[in-house]
Amino acid sequence: MTDTQMNNAPSTDEPAAASPPVARLAMVTLDAPDAAALGEFWSQVLGWPVTYSDENYAMLAGPTHALGIGTSADYRKPQWPDDGHKQFHFDLAADDIEAAAARCVELGAIRADPQPGDTWVVLLDPAGHPFCITDAKNWG
Repeated sequence: MTDTQMNNAPSTDEPAAASPPVARLAMVTLDAPDAAALGEFWSQVLGWPVTYSDENYAMLAGPTHALGIGTSADYRKPQWPDDGHKQFHFDLAADDIEAAAARCVELGAIRADPQPGDTWVVLLDPAGHPFCITDAKNWG
């Protein structure tokens, strides 16, 4: 490469220009054996109001996104540890990880076993979905 080519080459230190989004994330939806009960659990954990709830569906309104929960008659909870088969999990930021984990357990979560790290706590919601409580300082 010549000096001129090197000076005109894109910098690898700068992030590539982002493409315009195709869409924006509006809601994440979980399956559960009881939408209303799981909706109440996540409402208490996140502090988001339940905007709709019946035996088939619940919706929570967050500051920028929504959380939906649908009742599934043939629901099968994820396994822990999962050997890479869980499809997603939430990472929640808290100022006091242990206090937040304890409150989630009071609300119906279960502390997962085994715990794979030292800087977060893995919990299972009442329907078995894994989620992590992490240190808020790590998220800026």
